[in-house]
Amino acid sequence: MTAIVILGAGPAGAAVALGLRRLGYSVTLVSEWRRFAALEGVSIRVLEALRGAGFHHALTNAALPSQRQVSWNGRQHAQNIEYLLDRPSFDRGLREDLRLAGVELIEGRVLSVQSCEPGHRIEIDAREPLLTKFLVEARGRQAPALGKGLRGPETVSLLNRWQGSPGTTASAVESLADGWAWMARRADGQCYWQWTVDVASVGLPAKAQLLDFCQQRRQASSVARAFFGSEPQVQLQLHARSSTAILSPQVCGDNWIRIGDAAMAVDPLSGNGIFQSLSSALQAPAVINTLLRKPERATLAQRFHQQRVEQLFLRFARIGRDFYADEQRWLDQPFWQARRQWPDAEIAHAEADFNALRIERAPVLRDGFVDEAEVVITADQPLGIWHVLSVELAPLVRGMKQGVPAEQVLAGLTLEQGRMVRSWLLAQGFKP
Repeated sequence: MTAIVILGAGPAGAAVALGLRRLGYSVTLVSEWRRFAALEGVSIRVLEALRGAGFHHALTNAALPSQRQVSWNGRQHAQNIEYLLDRPSFDRGLREDLRLAGVELIEGRVLSVQSCEPGHRIEIDAREPLLTKFLVEARGRQAPALGKGLRGPETVSLLNRWQGSPGTTASAVESLADGWAWMARRADGQCYWQWTVDVASVGLPAKAQLLDFCQQRRQASSVARAFFGSEPQVQLQLHARSSTAILSPQVCGDNWIRIGDAAMAVDPLSGNGIFQSLSSALQAPAVINTLLRKPERATLAQRFHQQRVEQLFLRFARIGRDFYADEQRWLDQPFWQARRQWPDAEIAHAEADFNALRIERAPVLRDGFVDEAEVVITADQPLGIWHVLSVELAPLVRGMKQGVPAEQVLAGLTLEQGRMVRSWLLAQGFKP
């Protein structure tokens, strides 16, 4: 019986596999590799997170810098540089990173998963069944649903890809009356245009007419016409995929865990999909390690993962809501009406208030396990923050709230610790 099996080899599944290998676990990863050539725009922050997760070969020659243009609410401006991540190249390097880490790779289609208390039986097309004690579900939106979770407005993204003439690498985002579009052009002439629309209101035609439907919509956009030019579109392909925001009702059990888009998938406007996947995946090895080696903390570990996945989902959903609310031209259009008030009216970035800081006991990550400690609950960290540069914050905040002078509370810290802790205190509204 295999110790741990991961279903899905996207960034989330791979990050968990690499993290578990660092903890000494035997890991088998089962996946069907991506069948279409995708391109994703990511920030430098995402690239740093991928490198930190161990994706060194995956990032070799996979990311191309691009100046992104934005046309939103009738205004046009150039945003910061984004990087265009070529997924076929990235996925090939990812397999090499996994192989070098000692992860067993099985390429195949999962037919079924039968789970019970002792373990899981995984049926794989044209292979012997695989038995495992612990299962990591990382198949993204293709993962079987566990019931009715929180779900946003039904949304679909229509990715058009074709071969154009070589030119300059570039990318752009445009808001439209019935949705929004992301477009990119690589130096080798590969072109991408992805239109994200409302399933209920856009009136999509039958599959055979989708390409023409998209082409007509693209030609109607002056931004797209200027971006791609009038050259012929060779080898035009279409890939439709759901981009509805979905939160799974349960993301962890005694012998299984869901990560990445299998745990929560959000609207692509609210943040980069890879960053969202990594956000839940990077904590998973410690959660799994706790479930397997410290079962007495199982409830604490499951609570830690569930709370953080839910909080990440709501955070990204509110960021997306605020982006949609910035577009004021089509207030009565169904696409914008459905998204400018979902998921709630809570503000995405609450104002800092030092007097409102609270100290509570909460689950934290300590030495590769989920443990419990005193944390500081803040406006931007509703689940609590434990320490900054190894300095526990709860004792400092408690002392300052009791009237102990700040210099006395911070005495004994190194120069760098003192600088970082003071910066954190000021960000929380502390007034010296």
